[in-house]
Amino acid sequence: MTNASGYEPVHFQTDDGLRLFARDYSPSQSGLTPLLCLPGLTRNSKDFETIAPWLAQTRRVIAPDFRGRGLSHHASDPASYRPDVELIDMISLLNFLAINRVAVIGTSRGGIVGMLMAAFFHGRLAGLLLNDVGPELDQDGLLRIRSYLGVKREFTSWEMAVATLKSSNKGFDSLSPYEWQAFAQRVFKPVNGLPRIDYDPALLNTFPSAEDITAGRVANLWELFGKAGALPVSVLRGEHSDLLSAATVAAMKQRNAELDATTIPNRGHAPFLDEAPAKDALTRWLARVDAKEKGR
Repeated sequence: MTNASGYEPVHFQTDDGLRLFARDYSPSQSGLTPLLCLPGLTRNSKDFETIAPWLAQTRRVIAPDFRGRGLSHHASDPASYRPDVELIDMISLLNFLAINRVAVIGTSRGGIVGMLMAAFFHGRLAGLLLNDVGPELDQDGLLRIRSYLGVKREFTSWEMAVATLKSSNKGFDSLSPYEWQAFAQRVFKPVNGLPRIDYDPALLNTFPSAEDITAGRVANLWELFGKAGALPVSVLRGEHSDLLSAATVAAMKQRNAELDATTIPNRGHAPFLDEAPAKDALTRWLARVDAKEKGR
């Protein structure tokens, strides 16, 4: 049953028996290629709640919670918190919903899963939009994420949660108090009225160590990026991002001359996607996806 937020809740089981959750917007409205919206490392389907209804005006939109995040169950084996396992989970979701082909919007970790999909399930991918993520990830951003990953903060108020968000998410100075509060509501979950992290802190177990990050021992994803081939690919970069550099975006453009690259002003890692330049980029990308799909 569709709830007040305009989506149907979906519960499905993974190959290893985990029960996961997804939001299904406009499940039968359009014959256009559906969208699979993949969130960042510690985030979930709530990240897309401001943009999914707009996207669902023309097509079906699926926004999942990766294992160990949001309403999805935590894994018994924290070693399974890896992009390759998360990809297989997403294929299980698509199979459960009987969706053969999707275009992927991937924010941060979700973009890495999208690049893996281009490499290993290319026939099921119609296009890829990377939100503040690319084949190389900057050390500053990785170290910043590692500094708070898995820390179970005991917030005594939502104001305290907002203050923590401000300190750990630089580059969003233009947000209003209301926007910061809405941001906090998407990042944290209420427990007895107070904000708590909305992911399994064991995600830290599979994140690179500080030593590996500073030594440059982090996976190079250029080969995966190249697997998108002739598919419509776009990248968004927050103007103040510390994870995706302007130099990496330029190198991506060199590798893929058809890449549509957009900088989102007054944003760090990662843009919310509801900004006007982001929506313009999404509109261009969807037009390319639809034209490509029509010609298949």
